[in-house]
Amino acid sequence: MSGRPNLLYIMTDQHRADWLGCAGHPMVKTPNIDRLAVRGTRFTDFYVTSPVCMPNRGAIFTGRYPSVNGLRHNGLPLPADANTFVDVLRSGGYHTALIGKSHLQPFTDRPVKREDETREVNPDIPEARKPNGAEYEHEHPNTYQGTDYYALPSPYYGFDHVRMVTNHSDECGGHYLQWLKRQTNEWACLRNRANQLPHEYSNPQAFRTRIPEELYPTSYIREEAKSYLRSRIYQEDPFFAFVSFPDPHHPFTPPGKYWGMYDPEDFEIDLPYDAHKNPPPQLREWKRLMDEGVVPKNLQQAFMAPQRQLREAMALTAGMITMIDDAIGDILTLLESTGQAENTIVIFNSDHGDYMGAFSLLLKGPFPHSSVNRVPFIWADPGFAGGQTANGLTASIDIGPSILQRFGLLPYYGMQGKSFLGQLDGSGPIRDAILIEHEENKVYPGFDRRPNIRNLVTSSHRITIYKGLEFGELYDLRDDPDETRNLWDDADAASQKAEMMIALNQAMLDAIEPGPWPKRFA
Repeated sequence: MSGRPNLLYIMTDQHRADWLGCAGHPMVKTPNIDRLAVRGTRFTDFYVTSPVCMPNRGAIFTGRYPSVNGLRHNGLPLPADANTFVDVLRSGGYHTALIGKSHLQPFTDRPVKREDETREVNPDIPEARKPNGAEYEHEHPNTYQGTDYYALPSPYYGFDHVRMVTNHSDECGGHYLQWLKRQTNEWACLRNRANQLPHEYSNPQAFRTRIPEELYPTSYIREEAKSYLRSRIYQEDPFFAFVSFPDPHHPFTPPGKYWGMYDPEDFEIDLPYDAHKNPPPQLREWKRLMDEGVVPKNLQQAFMAPQRQLREAMALTAGMITMIDDAIGDILTLLESTGQAENTIVIFNSDHGDYMGAFSLLLKGPFPHSSVNRVPFIWADPGFAGGQTANGLTASIDIGPSILQRFGLLPYYGMQGKSFLGQLDGSGPIRDAILIEHEENKVYPGFDRRPNIRNLVTSSHRITIYKGLEFGELYDLRDDPDETRNLWDDADAASQKAEMMIALNQAMLDAIEPGPWPKRFA
């Protein structure tokens, strides 16, 4: 085994920062993730760079803001010519593996609309960039029609070994679906929502899947991760394994015993809609739709729900999280039994949060509350003391630079994140503010256009501006940590608003692409 440390990076999808036992959640059981926190450092103020799957993953892997790296919203691919921190690891001698959800390319075949479809463009030169000849269909459903594993181009954004899982819950595709087809001829019947098991839940996102636990995507990813880790036992080169679970992202489909593991009546709605003293327009519109019984046709859109449905979502999400925790326990046990644990850093993280009842909302959307902007992050490293918490502001864009510094590898020019490695030694935070970019790919209730949002979070405030709209948000997090009173129009908060607007402007200037110098000036 190499003396250089290995890295196992475990990611969940749409997982609130406080939905872990080690973060103080009173109900959800996560003993194995909690064990990582005991061994390592749990970050308490870790924020996304974008509260949406694809742009935040793009920011993590490139260390660059979505407005710079090109993956600005869901449905766009990370450009094929983008370097990632995984490319640097691979160049530095690491064997790299992606097991589970990537979402660096679209996993639907829906066409992407331009910002202004009515604008005439030159038919011979329609885009600002010349075509690069790259194909972005490596995560499309049609790519995985057969039963033989589709071979992705290698390296895939820096990954040598790929076991792709696309989509969410019991509808996952990619290599997982190809594997499922080989396990049972009943695969289509098991996945058909019309055949779901009977239940009494009313939440429109609750489906009691017929897929058994051993055939559910979480189990597939667990076994593929263990298989990969076994393959690296006697190898000289260290490994980087990104193990990415598509749960607990909706729809809510925990299989087998995990469906009934938690009782909805045991969960509390601690931040209902009425807790907001002056809700912004989108929140008011969601409330109107709920009162009228309107459920979004698009299952990816956030919605407001009555208390029973909120509790059902909480119970089922807890079941999905505990299933992941059990899978993580099996993976960690394998590391320990094979002697790899003593030389392996383990990171646990999520790509973004879920409202999960905040102001009676579910899922995620263009209301930038901390429930979607703040995520769990644990770094368990044999080289650092365990059982610590890091309370300073940190962001997803900083993950890549921190990993590279830990492994003694230099970043590439244009990487905008900062290493937070010093916080593992108890040093102060590297940031006094976090810029969060949020560009949506569809129109939402309360908006007449696709929302394009910029947020700045400091230790004392959160400010939000919306492109083309007059309203904004300002919260004093010292007196109002739940963000229940918008101070945007409060005359007494005018000086705070002005200071935060200046800070936001500076942060947005810092996020501009740092252009490379021509060689003769280097």
